[in-house]
Amino acid sequence: MTRVRRGYIARRRRTKIRLFASTFIGAHSRLTRTTIQQKMRALVSSHRDRGRQKRDFRRLWITRINAVTRENKVFYSYSGFMHNLYKKQLILNRKILAQIAISNKNCLYMISNKIIK
Repeated sequence: MTRVRRGYIARRRRTKIRLFASTFIGAHSRLTRTTIQQKMRALVSSHRDRGRQKRDFRRLWITRINAVTRENKVFYSYSGFMHNLYKKQLILNRKILAQIAISNKNCLYMISNKIIK
C-alpha cells in the first residue's frame, strides 16, 4: 500500500495556535495541547478583565474627584458634588472631571461655584 500524504489543514490550525502562544513561556508555547489550554485561559482572562478594567478606572476617577473636593472644601463629599452637577444639568463624565481635578484645580472651583449659585 502506498503512503498517503496528509493535508495541511491540521498543520495550519496548529501553527495559528502557536503564533498566538508564541510569547508564552516554556511548554505553553511549544506543546500543542498546552498551547490550546493556555489560549483558552488567556481569552477567558482578557474577556473578564475588560469589564474589570472599566470598573477599576471608574473607581480611580471617583477617588480622585473625591480627594480634590474634600481637600479644598469645594464640597463636603463626592456624592453631593455629583448630585448638584446633575441638578444643574452640567453633565460632565467622571473621566473628564478627574482630569480637571488633577491638572487644573481652578477650573474645578469655577465649576463648583457655578453649581452653588
